[in-house]
Amino acid sequence: MSLSRRALITGITGQDGSYLAELLLSKGYEVHGMLRRTSNLSTRIHGLLDRYDQSDGRLQLHYGDMADTMSLVRLIRNIQPHEIYNLAAQSHVRISFEQPDYTSEISGLGVLRILEAIHEFQQQSGTEIRFYQASSSEMFGNVSETPQQETTPFAPRSPYGVAKLYGHWITVNYRESYGLHASSGILFNHESPRRGENFVTRKVTRAAARIKLGLQNKVVLGNLESQRDWGFAGDFVYAMWLMLQQDNPADYVIATGVSHSVRELCEYAFDHVGLDYHDYVEHDIQFERPAEVDTLTGDATKAREALGWKPTLSFQDLIAMMVESDLKIANNEHNI
Repeated sequence: MSLSRRALITGITGQDGSYLAELLLSKGYEVHGMLRRTSNLSTRIHGLLDRYDQSDGRLQLHYGDMADTMSLVRLIRNIQPHEIYNLAAQSHVRISFEQPDYTSEISGLGVLRILEAIHEFQQQSGTEIRFYQASSSEMFGNVSETPQQETTPFAPRSPYGVAKLYGHWITVNYRESYGLHASSGILFNHESPRRGENFVTRKVTRAAARIKLGLQNKVVLGNLESQRDWGFAGDFVYAMWLMLQQDNPADYVIATGVSHSVRELCEYAFDHVGLDYHDYVEHDIQFERPAEVDTLTGDATKAREALGWKPTLSFQDLIAMMVESDLKIANNEHNI
């Protein structure tokens, strides 16, 4: 693939954005990343910046904002990307209860803004842009069937889930109304060593590592019985890319098909460092959501059959990978 293939990634400084940028760069893309002026250049993106010489134009960062329509219009006009991956969002479910307005503005209306910018650009230039929207399993919420697939009714239980549902349906609407090559990945939980420390998986793996090295004494969590279908972020971004390589746009559930409880997560993480989680994990109701989603399990049959996609990493291996990464970080902290 030549360097003329250009992609724009919103939310490039996040977990998914960094993995996707790596994937596209490895495939010869020219990658453009959008970040807000208030964003920190996280260690995730620093690694990319160190590895790829920006002077050759293969990796370029631009300021923009999902709340600012004109910044999106200018970016698309200037970059003229062949593919856009919209990963920008307020992505923490519990925080969405504390910041519902902001969550709706970015994760919901932000999708409308970028779709409208794409539509206008295509009308003026006659050039197709393929669009990927990061939808979420949280849209299923109070599930009516298990496992959940593309036809399962949506019943979101958080401002985050509601905002994501708006982004999902407006993507479908622009695809059907204007013929946009717009696909949504209904992604179930996906983790990695790059996951933010305020997410439960990373909170647990980081705590296991730090407790093992004597840097903290306990970890306090919310609902330990909540069950999620957890996969590896590196696998999931590959599915995003596959969607935009198809002749026809569509929506796909991306999941492993296997769920585990937060309690099991704790058990695997602490067992990896030779500790019993019962001695270090405490429950506090303040970390529970006002409206809980008890269990989510995805059926990715459509993605397997149409895209040839499948997960490569088991839950146990994923948690082991995350704990090992956090052990290295904790060990450096311990030495300091």
